[in-house]
Amino acid sequence: MKTVILTGGMGSGKSAVAALLKARGVPVYDSDSRTKSLYDRDPALVGRLEAELGTGLRTAEGRLDRAKLASLIFSDPEKKAAVEAVVHPAVLADFRRWKRWHRPKGWTYGPVPFVVLESAIILSCPVFDGVGDRTVLVDAPEAIRVARSVARDGSDPEAALRRIRQQRFDCSRVDAVLRNDASLEALSAETDRVFLNLFVSL
Repeated sequence: MKTVILTGGMGSGKSAVAALLKARGVPVYDSDSRTKSLYDRDPALVGRLEAELGTGLRTAEGRLDRAKLASLIFSDPEKKAAVEAVVHPAVLADFRRWKRWHRPKGWTYGPVPFVVLESAIILSCPVFDGVGDRTVLVDAPEAIRVARSVARDGSDPEAALRRIRQQRFDCSRVDAVLRNDASLEALSAETDRVFLNLFVSL
């Protein structure tokens, strides 16, 4: 079973593409939600983070205090790197377990020969090197991405633009770019086009 990486920056519409793929019977691993659930399912992971940072990170209910963790690493690159060194291997192991238990149901063009790993940051995380057989980047013009981010989160447009411009993707590692600059119907057709090409080549 092959793995296709689905990535893209803020406001690109990566989650919309993931939803379309799920509707077509393609198993999609959502890295963000799976990471959050890992914190709840694996107390030992939180313990390793506490040991690495030298402080307690649990709420009164024993769950990870995500706000505290975010505040600790927000402006400290060394702590952020230390947390990633613990969390990323755990996510990779979780993905591999998940992949063993997920088999595609088949889509319009027949049985799907791949699962999808959705992650915005995967191309900048060395621990995931070699995991994907193909990589698809979802992209849209900057102005559209800003407008989507503002509409979704109520963010300040200038702050959204700064965050978008901080995100960088190594296009030499991308096999296909999926443009998302029109309607949902157009995105659905573009998703079929891009993934059918991958389907044929895998």
